[in-house]
Amino acid sequence: MLAQMSSYFVRTLREDPADAEVASHKLLVRAGYIRRVAPGIYTWLPLGIRVLRKLEKVVREEMDRAGAQEVLFPALLPKEPYEATGRWEEYGPNLFRLSDRKDAQMLLAPTHEEMFTLLVKDLYSSYKDLPAILYQIQTKYRDEARPRAGLIRGREFVMKDAYSFNIDDDGLDDSYEVMRKAYQRIFERLNLPYVICSAMSGPMGGSRSEEFLFPCQIGEDTFVRSQGGFAANVEAVTTPRPDPVTQEFSPAHLEETPDCGTIAALVDFSNEHLPRADRKWQASDTLKSVALTAVHPDGGREVFVIGIPGDREVDLRRVEAALSPAEIEFATEADLAAFENIVPGYIGPSVCGPNAPKDAEGNSTGPKYYLDPHVAQGSGWITGGNQKDHHFYDFVYGRDFDADGFLEASEVREGDQAPDGSGPLELARGIEIGHIFQLGRKYAKALDLTVLDQNGKSQVVTMGSYGIGVSRVLAAMAEIGHDEAGLVWNPVIAPFDVHVLATGRHADVFDAAAEVARGLESCGLDVIYDDRKKVSAGVKFKDSELLGMPFSVVVGRDFENEGVVELRNRATGERTRVPFDGAVDKIAYTIVSAKED
Repeated sequence: MLAQMSSYFVRTLREDPADAEVASHKLLVRAGYIRRVAPGIYTWLPLGIRVLRKLEKVVREEMDRAGAQEVLFPALLPKEPYEATGRWEEYGPNLFRLSDRKDAQMLLAPTHEEMFTLLVKDLYSSYKDLPAILYQIQTKYRDEARPRAGLIRGREFVMKDAYSFNIDDDGLDDSYEVMRKAYQRIFERLNLPYVICSAMSGPMGGSRSEEFLFPCQIGEDTFVRSQGGFAANVEAVTTPRPDPVTQEFSPAHLEETPDCGTIAALVDFSNEHLPRADRKWQASDTLKSVALTAVHPDGGREVFVIGIPGDREVDLRRVEAALSPAEIEFATEADLAAFENIVPGYIGPSVCGPNAPKDAEGNSTGPKYYLDPHVAQGSGWITGGNQKDHHFYDFVYGRDFDADGFLEASEVREGDQAPDGSGPLELARGIEIGHIFQLGRKYAKALDLTVLDQNGKSQVVTMGSYGIGVSRVLAAMAEIGHDEAGLVWNPVIAPFDVHVLATGRHADVFDAAAEVARGLESCGLDVIYDDRKKVSAGVKFKDSELLGMPFSVVVGRDFENEGVVELRNRATGERTRVPFDGAVDKIAYTIVSAKED
């Protein structure tokens, strides 16, 4: 049945919604594709559903082409499988938890690894059943602390998640590459730019992990790339270890440094009162010890200290990625009160970790102490003296202090060297649109997913996980496909191929427009017809531009005067006058050709 604007369930808005920050959010609401229900939760309206289903169609076609088979799990799940894998606690406050009338604890699934694992366990028992790749397109739920940007970071969202099951690691490598190529085909079909970045697995677990990022200034993810081809999420960047320092340093000495509670003040004081002979002191000569707290999923708080060069800042996201699933925050006064030797603002390595005084049982009395990898063996530093207005000078790593280990803690900066030696890094922002993992055997072991191998021996299955944020991809398509007037949809996922507008006053204009609309529909095109009789041509044009169909056909004054209609290309702005006689065939050919391109 021909879609007609007079009866179609859509209302456009002229003003941006008050809570909208980014273009995709503003335009999807104004054009009547989605409607806000609560923070991070949206209703899909008819236009939005059409785009979503077309996007899902592309995903399904490429998943099926890759040999994956579709299933569908419920969103409401029992607690027990997530307890078995530890994720009931690991997800912390991001998990929607609830109880049924019998007080059984349930959850709204943020992801379905456990369910896929148990399904394969229930049905497969032999290596002959493998490999297998299953997927679903399902609504997911995460209790985001700060939902923002419309569909880009919501509490309810549509996701495609796929899982591969193999008997060995070689098989996992093969499945991973199959899915990786399928993702590339999906985003290329959508004409959506992407960068494949090395990433951290986080609470998902596993080894190899890559993100597909859509480069975009509003993106929440920061990634780096080099001219030599290296690309990674900043959380996954590893710091090339500097060569050991062979310079001889004077014995460490404690100096009074009044009013030097900041790195800048300490450098200025040192240059004025304790100058060095070869050059001026710089912030990079100082080692600041930053106290942090890991908040574990069970609510436990663990204080630790990071030693980092004074010219760099701690990036909490990088620390958090390394210590997932704990959340990281700066230590509070209450956190530090448990350590009697810690003096906030003047913390030094000598009261932390392996350097701290020992108690009667031989345990360190200080918090664990980690170093950022920029700190070289044998390097000397100005660092905290563990008493107010005092600092150590010539305090040497490996001679005067040690650490419990290294943590990637410092911000990644423009110009830092890529870890693979491919040149300096440049920073960019992006939206995560896909993520693929080699999960390995984490979930299979936890849930006892085994099969018999060729020798009749029980083997734990190895798994991969492959996710695409379908609703987030839709928002990304809106971010890349819009102008000042409204949306500009890619023909692959546009809700309608063509928008026919009757813009005259007389009945013959509406009759001709309806004839064109029905004719285009009979050619297999998706058509929406603006048949509203008491709406001005200007309003119809504005609505058409806002809704963003790839093509529009205007039947109006030119038809009345000259017997021609106008075909408009929304993306290029090109306008073509087409004689009414034969217009349907010519217009249909143009639109179909554009879709095939």
